Amino acid sequence: MKVSKLFKVSFRSILANKMRSFLTMLGIIIGISSVIILVGLGEGTKKQIQSQIESLGTNLITVNITGFRSNSFSNEDIEYLKTKPGIKRIAPFISGNVTAKYGSKTYTTNLEGSTSEYSDIRKIYVDIGRFISDDDVKNRSYVAVLGQDIVDELYSGRTNIIGEYININGIDFTIVGILKSQGSSSSGSGDDRIIIPISTAQRLTRNTNIRTLYIEANSKEEVEFAKGYLELYLSKRFNGDTTSYRVFDQTSLLNTATETTNSMTLMLMGIAAISLLVGGIGIMNIMLVSVVERTREIGIRKAVGAKRRWILLQFLIESATISLLGGIFGVTLGYLISNVLKVFFKMSIYISIRTISIAVIFSIFIGVLFGIYPANKASKSNPIEALRYE
Repeated sequence: MKVSKLFKVSFRSILANKMRSFLTMLGIIIGISSVIILVGLGEGTKKQIQSQIESLGTNLITVNITGFRSNSFSNEDIEYLKTKPGIKRIAPFISGNVTAKYGSKTYTTNLEGSTSEYSDIRKIYVDIGRFISDDDVKNRSYVAVLGQDIVDELYSGRTNIIGEYININGIDFTIVGILKSQGSSSSGSGDDRIIIPISTAQRLTRNTNIRTLYIEANSKEEVEFAKGYLELYLSKRFNGDTTSYRVFDQTSLLNTATETTNSMTLMLMGIAAISLLVGGIGIMNIMLVSVVERTREIGIRKAVGAKRRWILLQFLIESATISLLGGIFGVTLGYLISNVLKVFFKMSIYISIRTISIAVIFSIFIGVLFGIYPANKASKSNPIEALRYE
């Protein structure tokens, strides 16, 4: 018997019981669409994180002191590190939460204190006005650069506020700039910040300890070179206690983020695979029912010379076809739902051809796997007993 003939017989059997076939496919449809959506969500999150990390610059190095709170970088430390090979510039950094006020409106936000180099090192630029300057740091000036969220909340989106005042923790600051909007990410809003001179921030937050440095290497190629000097210096500074500090660049951060999102994607795939297994069990159940219903048909085929392998192949093709159709419908449904989530809920979802291909192939595999037992049972039927079956 030709394989094409077996496909025709299988399709005829599926179409003869449309509702039952659809209900059998439903488990596969739900499972495949879940895989498409959840894997797409994982891949989209990974690409978003990668894009955000890479946008900070490939030659960025971050140094954190993680030991006792009394440990911090001094101005002498910073000036000394600037002379190290491979290091282009350094921006010391402190942060905290503050309450900003304008008129009767108040808003709790993030305060960041740094120097003029912070803008170029972290790729944070002003849209209107200017960034903080070296003179602002030297003179402990009460000037502030606002993120777009603060402008929207306190000034109703007005941009002509350069020179006006904003009250931060009870002290008036002159607004000298408004930052370009950076949007939101998984770590929060890039626009929910106020940046002031680090010398002023130390006084405002009553915290003189500088425990974070943002360092820009001369180039991407010199990042490892600069990290080597930094780690050597810090090792001497903390008497070899490597737990007191941490030095990492964007590559390390990118690798960590990639590993985390890959683990999350695998976990989501595992959750979605459960519904696929349920769909597979549904296929096996219906195929067993089909074998019982068609016992006499199987007997006639065997009586006229059909070999066992053809009976086995016929039911396997039927099972795989049901699963394949369910996979195609599932991919379509998953793609449509993913686009709805992207458009209306602004979720980051990325669906690749590779994901779709794997989903379809896996759906066929499920059909074949759970169709083996019913097909084998059908192929082993005794033709004499099958012909006597009513």
